[in-house]
Formats: sequence, C-alpha cells, structure tokens
Amino acid sequence: MAAVLACREGAALSHRSAAALWGIGRERRGRIDVTIGRRGKHSRPGIQVRSRPSLPEDDVTVHRGLPVTTPVRTLVDIAAEVGWGTIERAVNDADKYDLVDPETLRDALDGYRGVPGVRLLRSILDKHTFRLSDTDLEVLFRPLARAAGLPEPLTKQMVNDYEVDFHWPELGLVVETDGLRYHRTPASQSRDRRRDQTHTAAGLTTLRFSHYQVKYEPAYVRSVLAKVTRHLARR
Repeated sequence: MAAVLACREGAALSHRSAAALWGIGRERRGRIDVTIGRRGKHSRPGIQVRSRPSLPEDDVTVHRGLPVTTPVRTLVDIAAEVGWGTIERAVNDADKYDLVDPETLRDALDGYRGVPGVRLLRSILDKHTFRLSDTDLEVLFRPLARAAGLPEPLTKQMVNDYEVDFHWPELGLVVETDGLRYHRTPASQSRDRRRDQTHTAAGLTTLRFSHYQVKYEPAYVRSVLAKVTRHLARR
C-alpha cells in the first residue's frame, strides 16, 4: 500500500506486482510495479513507476485492500515482459483461481488491440492448440515438447486402460512426467513399471521423465524427445 500511496491518487499496483497479488506470478525482488494514469516522469526508490496517458477505470479494481490492475489487464501487461512458459502458467492459474477463464480472456483481448503482450496471449490462447494444464509440471513440459518438434499432445487420455499424461497416437508415443509427491513408494514404482510394460507390449514407445529432469535439465529432456521423435517419424 505504501508504494501505491507514494505515487499519489490514480496509482495502482500493476505488472508483476499485480500478478503476485493475484497469485498468478512472482514479483521481482526489490522492485514494486505501479502504474499511474497520467503523463510525466516519476521516480521512487524500489518502485518501477509506469506512466500511461490514461488508466481506464475498468482496468483497475481493489483486491485485499489495494488498488490493482484487473486480472485481464495484468495478464496483458506481464505478457509483454515474460516468456511463453511463464505467461501460459499465469493463464492456467488465473483459470484455476476463478479470476478469468480462457474463453473470457480471449474475448477481452479485442479491447486491447495493439497493446504489447496481446500477440503472445493470442498465440497461447489459440483454440486449436491451447489446453488447460492440471499441474505446473505439465506447464513446464509442454514448451519442451513443442521445441522438440512434437505436435500438440492429447493429455489425460485412457491408453491400454491407464490414464497417461501425454499421448501422441500418430507417433505411438506416450510420455509420463513424475511429480515430486508421487511415484516414490516401491508399490507405486511397481505399478509404473507394469504400466510402461503394458504400453510397450502394445507396440507403444514410453518415456518417463522426473520432475527434476523437466525443471532443471530441460535441454536433456528436449534432446531425448527430439531424437525419439525423429526415430518414430521414420517408422
């Protein structure tokens, strides 16, 4: 609140600070983002002040007692500053927390034509490719599969009587991503092996990546996916 008050009337928390307040992003350490609806140069220690000719009333609301840009405006703003994976996660979180659903967000972008960030959001929300992700792990994995040249996968599909994380039926490929809290006990590991063996017996190629690999070894995961994709495409 002090940062907003320091910028006087008409100021609102925005960009990454707004995303952090809404629970759909992280604030940069040592910097608070504030937008004011007037022209001019403004400088405050530890505050990134962004001046706009006008800040429409519809773009500002109050959350937890603070004036803040709306979820839609916040997503548009941060899309101009972050990469695909970060904004995709923010869109998923906004839907998960009932802030704005993808369809409503897609329609709302018509009111922000020409605003930086809109093009990236439209690409992410494309009806032919966008899928809601159940977990952060799924959100992290998708860009790796895309970079490896794989088409959009089917998710949470029943294959050989098992629900799989990712399925490319045209390639005969199944990928499972193991989260931190799961697949640890001997019993669960045995079930995973039985599941993988069932898919292999049915002629499918199965890959299994750990949470650590997906989050901290993305280049390795991307490389394996690309090599397997090339091999399967030659079949």
